[in-house]
Amino acid sequence: MTAPPTLETQAPPPPMDSVGFLRWTWRQLTSMRTALILLFALAVASIPGSILPQRGNNPLLVDEWLEEQPTIGPILDRLGFFDVFGAPWFAAVYLLLFISLIGCVLPRVGVHWRAMRSQPPIAPKNLSRLQAFAETTTALTPTQVVDNANDYLRKNRWRVRTGVTDSQVWVSAEKGYLRETGNLVFHLALVLILAAVAIGGLFGWRGNVIVKEGNGFSNTLTQYDAWGGGRLASADTIPPFAFTLEDFAVEFGRSEAERGSPRLFEATVEVQREPGGPINPDLIEVNHPLTVAGAKIFLVGHGYAPTFIVRDSSGATVLDDAVVFLPQDGNFTSTGVIKVPDSTPQLGFQGIFLPTSAIDDIRGPHSIFPDADDPSVFLSAWEGDLGLDSGIPQSIYTLKTDNMEQIGLRALVPGQTWVFGQGEIEFTGWQRWASFQIAFDPGKEAALAAAVLATLGLTVSLFTRRRRVWVKARVAPNGSTLVESAGLSKSEAGDVSEDVRDLLEASEGIDRR
Repeated sequence: MTAPPTLETQAPPPPMDSVGFLRWTWRQLTSMRTALILLFALAVASIPGSILPQRGNNPLLVDEWLEEQPTIGPILDRLGFFDVFGAPWFAAVYLLLFISLIGCVLPRVGVHWRAMRSQPPIAPKNLSRLQAFAETTTALTPTQVVDNANDYLRKNRWRVRTGVTDSQVWVSAEKGYLRETGNLVFHLALVLILAAVAIGGLFGWRGNVIVKEGNGFSNTLTQYDAWGGGRLASADTIPPFAFTLEDFAVEFGRSEAERGSPRLFEATVEVQREPGGPINPDLIEVNHPLTVAGAKIFLVGHGYAPTFIVRDSSGATVLDDAVVFLPQDGNFTSTGVIKVPDSTPQLGFQGIFLPTSAIDDIRGPHSIFPDADDPSVFLSAWEGDLGLDSGIPQSIYTLKTDNMEQIGLRALVPGQTWVFGQGEIEFTGWQRWASFQIAFDPGKEAALAAAVLATLGLTVSLFTRRRRVWVKARVAPNGSTLVESAGLSKSEAGDVSEDVRDLLEASEGIDRR
């Protein structure tokens, strides 16, 4: 008896060495599938930056969000969700996508360049097996047939190649190389966009500042309420310019249809573009920023700054200034804090400023119109320790009352004075303030150009058809010429039957134009 046959087991592949592992990793990273996954991951990673407030744009809103969400807020802050575009995890996805696109696109550029310089492929042996096929007989010679087809194809901007195989004269043609060209331009433009964004992220900076009417701003770090810059941006890279807010003009609609909506929103400024340079007037409007030394000054908000005079028990003035109040609704009901550290004891006031005053049992004090038609201020006075000497930074818009005692409440109109136990406060009027965002983004022009290129490349890629056609001619047994024409689309759902029919007619000398 013979032994039963045994199944041969396939030998396991040899273990992958470090070089092989690196090659495998590179192939995986530079595949189109990985690039698409990373592009989707980048889009998902950008969502928190659109939903949550960001420190680079509105640090005050970030602080308010953290105060309102004491549990989840610090966790999200540690994970970088309030500075998404500067977070390490976002940078990791961004850099991997950049490398993946470069490794995926650049080899295709070389392949496409060689394809454009090569001749169309020779005619296949069996044209009838291709996507579109047609045949006919003619009294013309095979050479005449091929010459007619050659002339027709060249006039219509096909790349043409002719030859003779097995007693058959043939012509081969290809068209639509711009499809792949547009595809490559689109992907290269994406790489350029990523590079431009990276340049802006590394060298760019932006900051926010509130300027009261009549006050100035000098472009230094200490002047900003909030400032954020790229990894390679520093105080030395900030251009030295300055401006003064001479006047801020706002007009609100008063008709029923547009009541309360702003009809005018502009800031008149005096700008000094360089130290010791001339001072020139200029105008900043919404969506019309002022450009100075490569930086753009945007007008992003406005509000009221009530003016107060505070005197101590001896009658000495300890504060005489306009205090910025922040609007809380569309009618500019505004809240603010007045801190008087130079009095004894220290004083603090929590206030509500109403441009057009109204009071009801449900909402309490509130404004019913954004313009200052009937201004008033409601103050809550406190005395004690403001906590400014503790070394812990405080927001100028909040009052720490842990070590203070409330001494009274009072509503004031312009010109009124409130006398309390340790002094008095006079509400003298109000000013306007404007909020500016000053930004320097060195990559925005390149990003715009790349976006235009990406759009053009995608359009060309979508509306260009890549296709090949062939014509064969040989002498039939009856002495006539048998002409075969076939075509093949190189794009999905492409139809070349019309091209084949037109080419067959042209090879017979028939002109349908």
